Amino acid sequence: MSKALIIAEKPSVANDIARALGGFTKHDEYYESDEYVLSSAVGHLLEIAAPEEYEVKRGKWSFANLPVIPPHFDLNPIAKSESRLKVLTKLLKRKDIDRLINACDAGREGELIFRLIAQHAKAKQPVQRLWLQSMTPAAIRDGFARLRSDEEMQPLADAARCRSEADWLVGINGTRAMTAFNSKGGGFFLTTVGRVQTPTLSIVVEREEKIRRFVPRDYWEVKAEFVCAAGFYEGRWFDPKFKRDEFDPEKRDSRLWALPAAETIVAACRGQIGVVREESKPSTQLSPALFDLTSLQREANGRFGFSAKNTLGLAQALYEKHKVLTYPRTDARALPEDYMDTVKQTLGMLKESNNYLPFAKQVLDKGWVKPNKRIFDNSKISDHFAIIPTLQAPKNLSEPEQKLYDLVVKRFLSVFFPAAEYRVTTRITEVVGHHFKTEGKVLVEPGWLQIYGREISGEDANLVPVQKDEKVKTDKIAAQQLVTKPPARYNEATLLSAMEGAGKLVEDDELREAMAAKGLGTPATRAAIIEGLLGEKYLVREGRDLIPTAKAFQLMTLLRGLGVKELTAPELTGEWEYKLSQMERGNLPRDAFMQEIARMTQTIVKRAKEYDSDTIPGDYATLQTPCPNCGGQVKENYRRFACSKCEFSISKIPGGPPVRD
Repeated sequence: MSKALIIAEKPSVANDIARALGGFTKHDEYYESDEYVLSSAVGHLLEIAAPEEYEVKRGKWSFANLPVIPPHFDLNPIAKSESRLKVLTKLLKRKDIDRLINACDAGREGELIFRLIAQHAKAKQPVQRLWLQSMTPAAIRDGFARLRSDEEMQPLADAARCRSEADWLVGINGTRAMTAFNSKGGGFFLTTVGRVQTPTLSIVVEREEKIRRFVPRDYWEVKAEFVCAAGFYEGRWFDPKFKRDEFDPEKRDSRLWALPAAETIVAACRGQIGVVREESKPSTQLSPALFDLTSLQREANGRFGFSAKNTLGLAQALYEKHKVLTYPRTDARALPEDYMDTVKQTLGMLKESNNYLPFAKQVLDKGWVKPNKRIFDNSKISDHFAIIPTLQAPKNLSEPEQKLYDLVVKRFLSVFFPAAEYRVTTRITEVVGHHFKTEGKVLVEPGWLQIYGREISGEDANLVPVQKDEKVKTDKIAAQQLVTKPPARYNEATLLSAMEGAGKLVEDDELREAMAAKGLGTPATRAAIIEGLLGEKYLVREGRDLIPTAKAFQLMTLLRGLGVKELTAPELTGEWEYKLSQMERGNLPRDAFMQEIARMTQTIVKRAKEYDSDTIPGDYATLQTPCPNCGGQVKENYRRFACSKCEFSISKIPGGPPVRD
């Protein structure tokens, strides 16, 4: 009797599938039932490699052997998991296996893992795709009832292969070219680059350069305390005619750049009577959208200090092991339009928990689950929808798992609640022609904020009232000296946001959604990119900050000096990511993409190969220590420290620690 072979991505998923479908007998490396044979990979079992005639041993990484652009790629088994590959190959070749079911993770990498296994085994059987949003037994059974066709998955498979091959071409050729350049003077100085990793590094290096160039400036603000019939309130001087200066972003309407100007205002207003005008208007604040992986990683980093890698691991465990969250590696922040009934069932499950009962009950009792394009919108989802709780109640979660689950549940509940309502008051006090601003914001209806423990503010809690046409007296007034601050260093939350916007730090949710298609990497890969930069010692962690090392600055100096903007301009890499997403949708052919990548690879190698100057332009130091030969000035360049008066010089190791004196 013919059977289908199901290949999952990891043993735990195979185990879940066996339990959900039932009727399986367990063997050493696989399960078997009347209808199915079921086994699994353990992540990637194969890696792409150049055919042997293109392979170059590390000691021969010279420009003569570059670029390496093979006409096709071979597959090499990954040594540590080769035994698992042999098991799957043997099962694929069984005579009774007449169709295959790809049950690897529902995304680009899962598609690639399965396709490479099938290619290696030269499998000819027809393929169907299991596409899961949730790992509950009911969701698994539902997935088997709706298997996708192989043709439907081909665009995703093309994008997966292109991503893998593009990373290989740019990584191998870029690394060998930069290593060859840095090793010109003898020795072997490994200099790694990556298609997404290096542009991400450039974002952090550029910020650090701004911090290093930053010169603090003194400024003054004038603050006054006014006495009125009901008490007193504070105001800050501002210039009502102020206009933003695009060449000097540090200018603000309340900043004075000279002490005499501030003292003049203080002297003019002290003890004087002020006239008040006031405007109060309502303001609303909607809850943030449902989580995708990147926004969840940002929130967890900001609240708990979890790294992007940790958050992904916790979310994966909550999805796979505990089955309490939907698929986490998603870039969508909406739900399918036919998901309203499931949402109501999920709220019913949450109602059983004391922590969530009052909020889940309110949503259900008041009928707040209704068609709303902010929440239910098919046009905002592709393969996966937003991360939400499943119908399964959590049990035995670790403390970090519970924290992350709680974040997701509260966000899920909050999107159905009404907006928070405020009354915003702006009070302008005019004293002898000078204007002082006082702002008050009172929470009138907490709406979704009550889920996070916010209550209604007391009546005018933070602003004493004034009567119409009331005169007030300037009781106290003083100039306060302050100093401008440099830009903040990136932490994982802000770097994830910058990667999402291809280098632009995007705070607005709607704009972030529009730009997400052109971001650096994908939600599933961004954590690994950051970890890769830390592992390669291009970045170090100091507290929550990410700081580029001397090695990072050296690499950026080299790439900029060679004019390799393909690896230093985040927006260009964002365009490549956009093209891959277009390919996933069937809108871009694989060949066209790979031809462009090959041209880019040739350009990177050509620039390094043809650069004939002995040094690279950059921002180099002049040492305070004089030349030991003649006492002249010693200056740094890309390759060495050299005296400006005599022949003295010391070679530098590219990427080594900076010389300090």
